[in-house]
Amino acid sequence: MGARALLAIGDFSRATQLSVKMLRHYHQIGLLEPVDVDRATGYRRYSIDQISTAQIIRRFRALEMPLDEIRTVMSTTDIRQRNELINAHLMRLESQLAQTKRAVEQLRELLEPGPVAEGRIGYRRVEATAAVAISEVVDLSDALTWVQGALAELYATLTAQGVRICGPAGGIFADELIASERGQATVFVPFGGDFRRTGRLTELVVPAAELATVVHAGSYRDFDLAYGALATHVAQHAIAVDGPIREYFLVGPHDTRDETAWRTEIGWPVFHTTTAPPTRRHLACPPTMQPGHHPDDHAQPGSSKDA
Repeated sequence: MGARALLAIGDFSRATQLSVKMLRHYHQIGLLEPVDVDRATGYRRYSIDQISTAQIIRRFRALEMPLDEIRTVMSTTDIRQRNELINAHLMRLESQLAQTKRAVEQLRELLEPGPVAEGRIGYRRVEATAAVAISEVVDLSDALTWVQGALAELYATLTAQGVRICGPAGGIFADELIASERGQATVFVPFGGDFRRTGRLTELVVPAAELATVVHAGSYRDFDLAYGALATHVAQHAIAVDGPIREYFLVGPHDTRDETAWRTEIGWPVFHTTTAPPTRRHLACPPTMQPGHHPDDHAQPGSSKDA
């Protein structure tokens, strides 16, 4: 009566709803080892006390926790460390769930198109503007991280030097960056006053342009719908001209960590032909023609009317 109750691997499989193949794999990696293995036959036998352990492992696997992490959770006797590991995995799941929810929303937008995007299309003329910039050839897979890092460096340097920032930052991206997955990327911040060149920061004049525009709301990872709507509008209602696409980061990581609050204006170069005059926006400083030559601080700023 005092002998410990043991289950053959087949019975243990039925008790835990884990396949025999899976139990053998868990044994091999040291996650769930049988209490007894017959040296002659290799038959595995499990204690009934291990049923609860197998159930916990099964729950973790249902939550897609990696086996290495499950082994760490199961082996630690530190309750605080165990909870930290589980909570870290739950946070990853919540992040994945949010991404999945956003993907579902985007798919619904594709399946149920409406006039919302078209209503956001506008036109404006951008005057030549002095800016501090970082420009490099980057891989498309690194572009998002590069843009965020470059913007942080620009703002930090301008703030440290006390340079007057004259509007939202922007980006100019060569067509090759998308078409060939590698190309020139430039991010810039309009400024007024004196700037001391340092590191990879340089001055440039962002050239004047006429743009068809749309404002994208949300993360930089979700640009394709806005780009598609803008390209469709330009193809149907405007005359496109050669030139790189522009992006203006109206609200971005520099302003808030809440990605849902980010607003990015995408500008497609066009030859504007409508009777309504193009609007001018974002000019907190007057336009300038050459780096190093900047207007006085008391000059009138441009209009901020929305397109």
